[in-house]
Amino acid sequence: MSEILKGVFAAAMSVLKADLSLDIEETLNHAKKNLDSNGVGSAFFGSTGCGQLISISEKKAFISALSKENFKEKILIGPSCNSLSDTINIMQHSTKAGFNNFLIMNVAYYKNEDNGVYNFYKNIIKSVPESKIILYNFSKLSGYTFTSEVTKRLIKDFPKNIVGMKDSTGNLWDNFKAKNFSMFVGSEKKLLDGLKVGAAGCISATTNVTGSVAKKVFDDFHKSGNSSSDTKLKALRTVFDDTGNLISALHTLKSMENEVYKNMLPPLEMLSEEKKNEMLKKLKDLNFLSKKNIAA
Repeated sequence: MSEILKGVFAAAMSVLKADLSLDIEETLNHAKKNLDSNGVGSAFFGSTGCGQLISISEKKAFISALSKENFKEKILIGPSCNSLSDTINIMQHSTKAGFNNFLIMNVAYYKNEDNGVYNFYKNIIKSVPESKIILYNFSKLSGYTFTSEVTKRLIKDFPKNIVGMKDSTGNLWDNFKAKNFSMFVGSEKKLLDGLKVGAAGCISATTNVTGSVAKKVFDDFHKSGNSSSDTKLKALRTVFDDTGNLISALHTLKSMENEVYKNMLPPLEMLSEEKKNEMLKKLKDLNFLSKKNIAA
C-alpha cells in the first residue's frame, strides 16, 4: 500500500426495503449524506451493517453499484462470511470493481486458535493477492482475541496485505506497534487517547451519527495535539453504549428522519419505547438532536 490508511471510518449502516432485502440506493445515500459529506470513510457490511445477515448476491450487487459512485473518502469492504470460498468470491468481485481495502474478522462460531486464524488469512491472500486487509479484532462476536504473536506473524509473512487492525476487543490498540500498520480503535471513547499513542484513527458503529464530531477530534489532534470536542464525543458514545445495543439504537434514531431505517433483519429490532426515550433525552441534553429529529 502506497499510503498508510488513516482517518475516521463508520461501520456503515445497511438500509433495507420493506421486504427486508438490501436497499442499495438508500444505503448509498446514507453513506454519501451522513458519512462521506462529513469526511468520514465507510466500512460496508461489518457487524453494524448486518454483513452476516445479508446475502452474497446482495453484497455483490451493492459493490457493483458502489463502483459507479464517486466517494471522496476511503472505502472498506467487509465480506462477513464464515465460508472461505464465499469470502474470496466477494473479495475478487470487489477488486474487479476497484476496491482493494477489506475489513475481515476471523471465522466465527468454530474454535479459533492462532495457527488456524493464520491459515484463514493466508488462504485469502493466496487467492486475492492484491487485497489490503484490516484485521477485525472483536472477541465478543468471533470468540477469538488476536494476540501480538499471530498479528506479527501475519505482518511479517504478508507485509503488503496485512495493513492494519480494528481493535474492538481492546487488548492491542495502545501497545502494539508495527511499521506501515494502521491501528484503529473501535470506539470514539478511545480515539483521542489512541491518536496520542500512534493510532491511525477509529472505525466505529456510532460514527454513523457522531462522525462530524469524531472527525473534528481527529483534525484537531493533527493540528494541535488535543481537542476540546473529545469530551462531547465520549459523552455521545456513552449514550449509545447505555442502550445496550448500538445497531438498534442507531436504527431507532435514524428512523426519526426516515422510516426506512425501521426495517431490520431478525433477530435485530428497534429499541423499546422506554430505551428510546431515555436515549433521546440524553441526546437532547447534549444538544445533539437535529431539527429533523422528533423532539424528545
